[in-house]
Order: sequence, then structure tokens, then C-alpha cells
Amino acid sequence: MPTSIQEDTFYEGGPAVGDLILNLLLGLTLIGLPFAVGAIVRAIWLRFNITSRRISVTGGWMGRDRSQVVYSQVREVRTVSRGFGAWGDMVLVLTDGSRLELRSVPRFRELQAFIEERISARRASSASKDVENKGFAA
Repeated sequence: MPTSIQEDTFYEGGPAVGDLILNLLLGLTLIGLPFAVGAIVRAIWLRFNITSRRISVTGGWMGRDRSQVVYSQVREVRTVSRGFGAWGDMVLVLTDGSRLELRSVPRFRELQAFIEERISARRASSASKDVENKGFAA
């Protein structure tokens, strides 16, 4: 009988709306035009899905690029606030040294706390499994 593992969605959606608005205002100048185009592309095709088991990012041109990471692969979370703290950018440093960037994340502090909680829970469970596997060996 197959076992079903519960997966609860914590956040599902696109980038922060404030990022689009700010960059569209900056796009009224010639210098801000590339930033406005980038914000429009992010608003149309970038989607985040953060669950209790994994982090999925769909983006790129026409939303064709997809990255999925489970919490056991994440070593560190780094964030930078944008838009006066209303949204931020997040970088997940993976155990193999690669990085997954999440741009214009709304509620980024709340999401960072959620991800770090999942990482520490995974580390605690893997440490307890290591202790169980050692047995009488010292």
C-alpha cells in the first residue's frame, strides 16, 4: 500500500506588485527602461511555490525554466530587502555550492523564517538518524 505524504503550500504566487509599479515608474526615463522590461517579464512569467517539502521556481522566457529544491539540499538562505522592506531578493545556497535566486519575493522575511525552520528540522532529523545508525560503535 503506497503511503501518502502531506505537502502543505505556504506560499504560491508571483513577484511583488510593488516591484512592478516602481520599475514602471522608473521606466518613464530612458535609463530605467531595461529595469521596467525586466519587471514586466518577472510579473508575467515568474512564479514561486514554497511548500512544506520543497521550493519550486518557474520563470524565464515564457515560463519555460523550472527549478525545484528540497530542503535537505539547502545549506544557507541569504536575503536582501528591496522596496523599503516591502519585498526582497533571496538566494538559496545549496549543498553542492550552486545558488538558486528568487527575485522580488513578497513577504520575504516570513518566507526566510519558514525555510530556515524547515532546514533546521531536516538537519535535526538527519542528526538523530546518524545517532541511531551508530549503535555501539564509538
